Amino acid sequence: MIDVLAEPWPLAKKIIFRFAFVYFGLFIVVNNYEAYPFWEYVSEPFADLSHKFIPWIGKNILRLPREITEFTAGSSDTTYDYVVLLMIFLAAILSAIAWSILDRRSGNYSKLYYWFTLFIRFYVGLLLINYGLYKLFKVQFPYPNIYRLNQTYGSSSPMSLAWTFLGFSYGYNLFMGVAEVAAVLLLFRRTLTFGAIITLMTTLNVTAINYFYDVPVKILSTHLVLMTFMLLLHDRDALWKFFFSGESARLSIIKRPDFSRRSRIVGLLLKGLIIAYAFVAHSIQCISDMKAYGMLAPKGKLFGVYQVKSFQFGSDTLGQNAMRWKAMYIQQDTYAKIETTNDSTAWYKLELDSINHSIRFKNPNDTSEAYHFRYSLSSQNIFSLRGTVKEDSIRILFQRVNEENAYNLTDRGFHWINETPYMR
Repeated sequence: MIDVLAEPWPLAKKIIFRFAFVYFGLFIVVNNYEAYPFWEYVSEPFADLSHKFIPWIGKNILRLPREITEFTAGSSDTTYDYVVLLMIFLAAILSAIAWSILDRRSGNYSKLYYWFTLFIRFYVGLLLINYGLYKLFKVQFPYPNIYRLNQTYGSSSPMSLAWTFLGFSYGYNLFMGVAEVAAVLLLFRRTLTFGAIITLMTTLNVTAINYFYDVPVKILSTHLVLMTFMLLLHDRDALWKFFFSGESARLSIIKRPDFSRRSRIVGLLLKGLIIAYAFVAHSIQCISDMKAYGMLAPKGKLFGVYQVKSFQFGSDTLGQNAMRWKAMYIQQDTYAKIETTNDSTAWYKLELDSINHSIRFKNPNDTSEAYHFRYSLSSQNIFSLRGTVKEDSIRILFQRVNEENAYNLTDRGFHWINETPYMR
């Protein structure tokens, strides 16, 4: 085993290591993203404190034009996240300066380097195993639903366009999933360099999508690239010789501190348990999500596309050109997307009572806006809604559209032979 870290380090290398140790260490502690098991129970008190401290910093120190009210959830690129990143960066600089002043005798940080890279290897590896499983089970990028299929390209966001593209093909999801799960190679020192090369390409691709399709995971993906690149640095000379100079090269293995035999056995068992937990627990969660909203999710009883035939409000029957609702889309019996005659859209949360044939539409952003209807569906796929709105009766008749083979995107299929490009 080659120990490239036993010799004294140059001063610049020690300073860079001190900064990187604090910066990436704090980043991982604050941004776990379900990488380390049960970490949320440790970090929850600190998160609650941060949700008070960071907005105060933004308001009183940085003088931001708007108060911070959104925290890491659907987006990890919020103002809150960037302020947290700034605090981590400043803390790393100050810590590196203080560390350099107080510790002038250490020739190198070989042992600390081992633990530091171990922390990073497991963070990147476990996180990408999680992301990879969500692709293998096709949860992250589901097949385009009827909302997407009836949406124009022009009205979609860049992120929505990317999700539609990636969700269309299960085969491509498997390809991406295998590439991300290959990060398990990072968890073993002997396969670290090979795993880091694969992971660097994978994370670069993810980062490119996040940047160029405006996906709000830019901070995390960028740091995954930086961490993976840093893991390759211990073999930088050998990789340069091998790929660019044509010289023979030998990869090194990060030296492990001298542990007792019992400690090594305990470490191997712990590693095995963590890896098993990552695969088993996340697979169970993926299967649950598949049943909830993925490939295994059942279609709603009212699933379909409904085109408005007539819209009667009070004593007025609005003609085809003056209808307030133009179409309704229902994937599952939880939400409905309404398209109006001026091409605007509105989302309503549904409360369905299939026994009494009643349905309630509720605006999720305005609880005061709610409509209660009785519904019926005839054998000719005529769907009707009857109710009252502000003491006026309302009746809407829909024609339910047959969704089977209705879309070229989902009906086209795969062809080995194409005499001419099939581009529509």
